[in-house]
Formats: sequence, structure tokens, C-alpha cells
Amino acid sequence: MIDIDAAIGYVVAHGDPVERARLSHLRTGHPAPPEVMVRIAAGQMAEGGWPASADGAIPSIDATCFRLAELDDIGALNDAVGVRALHWLASAQRGDGTWQEHESLADQAPPWALPGDPEATLYLTSVAGFWLTVAAVQIDPHQTRSPWGEVLRSAAGWAVSQLRPDGTWPSFLATGWHAAGLLHQQQFFYESARVQQILGDRLPDMSPADVASMAAALRRVNLGDDWLLQSARKRLAATQRGDGGWDSDEGPLFDVNITLTALRACR
Repeated sequence: MIDIDAAIGYVVAHGDPVERARLSHLRTGHPAPPEVMVRIAAGQMAEGGWPASADGAIPSIDATCFRLAELDDIGALNDAVGVRALHWLASAQRGDGTWQEHESLADQAPPWALPGDPEATLYLTSVAGFWLTVAAVQIDPHQTRSPWGEVLRSAAGWAVSQLRPDGTWPSFLATGWHAAGLLHQQQFFYESARVQQILGDRLPDMSPADVASMAAALRRVNLGDDWLLQSARKRLAATQRGDGGWDSDEGPLFDVNITLTALRACR
């Protein structure tokens, strides 16, 4: 069993104000204090997205999706700041249904966001499509209406075209769980199930950070049978540290963030 109390204690002891606000919302559902919203919104550009760095002049798909995840953690995904970002994200979709970072960001982009790279394109398309899906489902759980219907249909259709016959995908591991949610919500049920099966096969070798991220994403969209989510939670229980936290793949500075992600997966 995951020690929820120990994980909460770890975030309280080591988290910054935004991280503690995220924890408070996860625990109680209470809105974040205004100063936390101000802190997250800081740096949001006129277009609606966030730059890849503090001095950046162009909004970034990857950075904006990261901020949307923070807003989701405090229940503000569809508040004014989030809606501006979501509309910018939808408008940044390319004609073929994909998302790519602006070519001017090539020198500073990490591998998963490298402009023009096929693996990065599939990853960013899956992540952007996933967050637009989460926001749309939050607006209308039955999806009788969606402000981004055509955007999501186009993204899902392109993502399906990239899957291999065995259900694997030519991109990063995290592409899988974001694509699973996008595809399922766009009624590509078979393709989503194939992706989930591959993720289940890879689960024993995943890092705690990847397991937490996958489980947190899976619970944001209704995928029906939750066998993969249950398996992920068991793996999180086995990898929780004695201090209540989990190891991040990016080093100790990000351990609080991944611990919050694990708590979101167990909410």
C-alpha cells in the first residue's frame, strides 16, 4: 500500500508555495490562493502560452503543457489563465494535425521537443492533444460538445497513422500514455487498448517517475477497465522511499513534483 500520509509530509516539508497549493487542492479540493495563481501565470505570453525559458520570446508547446498540468493540479485548468493557454495550444496545431516547437527553439529544445524531429512531433502531438482532451472532458464529461472537437479529431487521426501494427509507437515512452487518453476519447478504442497493453508490458522496467506520470494521466480520462492503473499503483507502492517521496528522473530538485504526481495518481 502507498503511504499517503508520508507522501503528504514529504511535500509539506520540501515543497515550494505552488507545490503546497497543489497538494492542498489534491487533498481537499479547495481553490489555490490568489498568489499561487499569480505565480503560475507569471510569464504567460500575450498569445496565451509560456516560453521555454524565463527570457524566451516565443511560446513553447512543451512549456505550456507543463503549466497546464500545474493548473490542473489546483483545479484551474478551465479558469481564465488555463483557457487562454488552451486556445493558444489549439491555434498552434499544424495543418496535418500535429504540434511542433517553433524552429527558432531548436538550439535550446530537449530531445522530446526538438523542432522537425519525428519522435518529438509524435510526443508533442500526443501531449497537446491529451491536455485539450482533459479540458474538454472537464467541460462536458459526455463530450456532446467540445470547443476543440476538430482539433482533437485531426490530432488523433494523425497519431493513429503513426502506430506500428504491433501497437508500439516510434517515439518516447511518455507518448504512449498521453496518446492512449487522446485516442480513447476520440473513439479509437482498439488502438488505445493496444497502446495500453504495450505500456503494461513495459511497466516492470519503468522508473518510478514514469509510473507516476502514466498513472496520473490515465486517471484523468475514463478508459474503462482500469487494470493498468491498478498495476501502476502497485508499482508505486513498491518504489516509494522511506521519507515518503519518489525519485525523479531529473534529480532531487524534482522529487517533490514527482511525489505530487504520484499523489495525483492515487487521488
